[in-house]
This record gives sequence, structure tokens and C-alpha cells, in this order.
Amino acid sequence: MADLLVVEDDETIGAALTTGLRAYGHAVSWQRTGRGALDAAAGRVFDLALLDLGLPDLDGIEVCRRLRARQPGTVLMMLTARSEEMDVVVGLEAGADDYLTKPFRFGELLARIRAHLRRNAVPVPSQTVLTVGDLVVDVAARRVTLGGVEVPLRTKEFELLTRLAVDAGAAVSRDTLMADVWDAHWYGSTKTLDVHVAALRRKLGAVPGPAGPPQVTTLRGHGYRMELPRGGR
Repeated sequence: MADLLVVEDDETIGAALTTGLRAYGHAVSWQRTGRGALDAAAGRVFDLALLDLGLPDLDGIEVCRRLRARQPGTVLMMLTARSEEMDVVVGLEAGADDYLTKPFRFGELLARIRAHLRRNAVPVPSQTVLTVGDLVVDVAARRVTLGGVEVPLRTKEFELLTRLAVDAGAAVSRDTLMADVWDAHWYGSTKTLDVHVAALRRKLGAVPGPAGPPQVTTLRGHGYRMELPRGGR
């Protein structure tokens, strides 16, 4: 199955997660501290990490940032008792792919893990290179440039940008974006979509030079639309 990292200092929760996940065939490394998690990630590549934000030694957000830097391809899920909106947003912006607020049902956790590990790819467009104004998305090379300047994006940011560019000028619903970029059977909150859109806007908007980024318009109650430049693509 999958190679999982569980970072949880609560003995009861950590033991239950480890036992339950192993029962479903996953290999599990349980670490009780942030430093232990970083040490484990230094010598082993994980498919997915479950990270409690309330750790005894290091701030969970900082551990998230370091894990993301060390293992860019690993899915990072935050487990947190914090319900405040800002904690969730900060964690997602630090590199997490998803979050689950305690207390949670084990069945919900399993559904989320399965959804992430399936990693449905964005439908392959007929063009290998998508162009929207000064934005160029090279799908085969997984490379994005804006006005000739390369824009580094994380995996889901790239896939989200590609999905919007495929239907540039058209409205794309939240359900469609979640199904195509995350998973057709996504279980739980879609807040991660909004955070990833915000990250795209920020990264594209930070590119210097005369080339302006394409506008991604929020369609309240529906989804998003990547606007075409005046005069078409």
C-alpha cells in the first residue's frame, strides 16, 4: 500500500492511528516530536504524512514547511484541534495539502487518505502547451512561464493552473476543480481549493516585468474562471 508518516505526540491518538492504518496494509512510521519527524524524513521518502500541529518541541507549521521543502512530492495532511480559520489557512500556505480537525472519524481520515493517494491527474489537454496571453503552460515539461519568466509551482498549484487554462474564458465549478485536480470522490472541506487559488494569484502576480498575469475571477457560489486577454488567447 502506502508509506505513511504519523506525527502525533498524544499516545492514545498516535497508537490508534498507527494500529488502524497498519490494519489497512499501510507501512507506518510514528514520530512523537517535530524533530523526530524531520529526522525520519531525512532518510525515507513518504507517500503521505499526517502532521499534528500541536507538537511539544517545534511549531507544527514550521515542521510542515520543512517537510514540504525536504519532500515536495509527499502529501501533507494537518491534524489539528485548532478550529480557527487563520490556523488552517497558514498551514495550507505553509505547504500542507489538506487538514482534518480533531475529533475526527477514522473512516473520514481513511477516505481522505485514499483520495490523496489516488492522485487523479488533470485531464490531459489536446495541446501539450497552453497559452493564455503571456502565460505559457508546458504540460509535458510541467513548466510555467509568464512573459518568459519561469514561475515555480507546487504540484497541485500546477495542476490547478493547467485545469483553469484548459477552459480559459469559461466558468469551472468548484466540484469540477476538486474532482479533476484532487479526486473525483473527495471527502470533506474544499477550503484547500481557495488557498491554492490564492497562492497562484500571489505567485503569478509576483513576476516582475510588463507581462501581467491572467486574472482568475471568483464566481461566488459556483467556482472560478481564468479570464482571456482582450482579443482572445
